Amino acid sequence: MESKSKKQFIKVTAINKKIMTYHYGNSDKKILLVHGWSGRGTQMYKIADELIKNKYSTISFDAPAHGKSLGQTSIMTDFIESILEIDKQFGPFEAIIGHSLGGMSTLNALNKGLKVKNATVIGSGDVVQDIVDDFVFKLKLNPEISNHLRAHFEKKYGSIMDDYSAYKAAANINVPILVIHDRNDVEVPVSAGIHIHEYCKNGTLLLTNNLGHRKILGDKDVIEATTNFILKN
Repeated sequence: MESKSKKQFIKVTAINKKIMTYHYGNSDKKILLVHGWSGRGTQMYKIADELIKNKYSTISFDAPAHGKSLGQTSIMTDFIESILEIDKQFGPFEAIIGHSLGGMSTLNALNKGLKVKNATVIGSGDVVQDIVDDFVFKLKLNPEISNHLRAHFEKKYGSIMDDYSAYKAAANINVPILVIHDRNDVEVPVSAGIHIHEYCKNGTLLLTNNLGHRKILGDKDVIEATTNFILKN
């Protein structure tokens, strides 16, 4: 995807950082692709290839402090602001596809006013506190640090951290949402995807087997289901 796309930096004023965007295809029917934590904008190139075949174009980006974008730190609020700024500069978009943290950010961006016809979230996390707790656990830190991180976030951003949980955002979204998750995802448990789907007003759930957290992005059946969902909605 990277070799076929044009690239440009854009300024995201809300977070005062420059991010790299990737523009693939020439159609006015545009799809926005959002990678997850430690990912990059070219990560969903197989999905983009299939969308191009179906007469769409795609725009993706490296989130702040990811890939070729500038910055030393990043947080989900940066992902959300990036989505909203890209929509202002390059939208409107027919649909949006988000993976992992990009899926959580996608639902939050929709909850904050992003307008699309449909959305797909793949391997998305759900409850923010669960993600923080897991992060602290994997680093073998004192569990109490989770509470300190939550308190720091809420003081810095002036909002309740749990309000960014994906299931809460999904409950406020009216457009069709396709939730895709692998039963054997060891990074984000399948229960997260099932929980998000339970709160969707107009949701479709697709569970896969033995694809894990990242291989799922290149699976032909997942790509076909995602493309068909966009075409039908």
